Amino acid sequence: MRILLVEDDAALARGIVALLRTAGHAIDHVANGADALMVTAEDLYALVILDVGLPDIDGFAVLQTLRRRGQRVPVLMLTARDALDDRVRGLDLGADDYLRKPFAPEELEARIRALGRRRGGDPTPELMVGSLALNRSTGEARVGDRLLDLRRREWTVLDALATRAGQIVTRETLQAEVFGFDEPVGPNAIEVNITRLRGKLAPDGPVIRTVRGVGYLLDAA
Repeated sequence: MRILLVEDDAALARGIVALLRTAGHAIDHVANGADALMVTAEDLYALVILDVGLPDIDGFAVLQTLRRRGQRVPVLMLTARDALDDRVRGLDLGADDYLRKPFAPEELEARIRALGRRRGGDPTPELMVGSLALNRSTGEARVGDRLLDLRRREWTVLDALATRAGQIVTRETLQAEVFGFDEPVGPNAIEVNITRLRGKLAPDGPVIRTVRGVGYLLDAA
């Protein structure tokens, strides 16, 4: 997924960014509410991780503005506060989940996976496309009994295609989901990953088809 992290604690933000990039997500980071509202204007994100205690606009106000815009992006609130009233307020304003600091990395990853499945309308961790099985909890991809050895970005591209199996996914959409805005992107980065995936899916997995001038389609047949 492409994730926005809104967190003013620089050390914590660096840790979360490193953790989630290792897990295969594209993650952008901003340190205040004003920047969060600016970068979310175009609906690029599959998830927003939003700290409550920001230095300018607090997280509750950012969340309220997102919902008033009609944006339904899942929001995971982070807070150092332990007050029940704060948690209730965030949920009433439209937060999808709440995580209190300090938290274990494994819990953050599990909550992100759960929110990603909920957003895609699929409550289960495993996604099937023909003979291909993607397990988002373990990060494994199999074709039949064959385990695929995938690099981080290959997994992210394959997950994006499998989530929309049978539909055309544009190059721009794939690029937005695979790379954060501070990551260098080569002109052929998506094509390189597609070529590697085709080799690893063959001969018994689903086929990635090129729709010339538009993007790619994972054939569900």
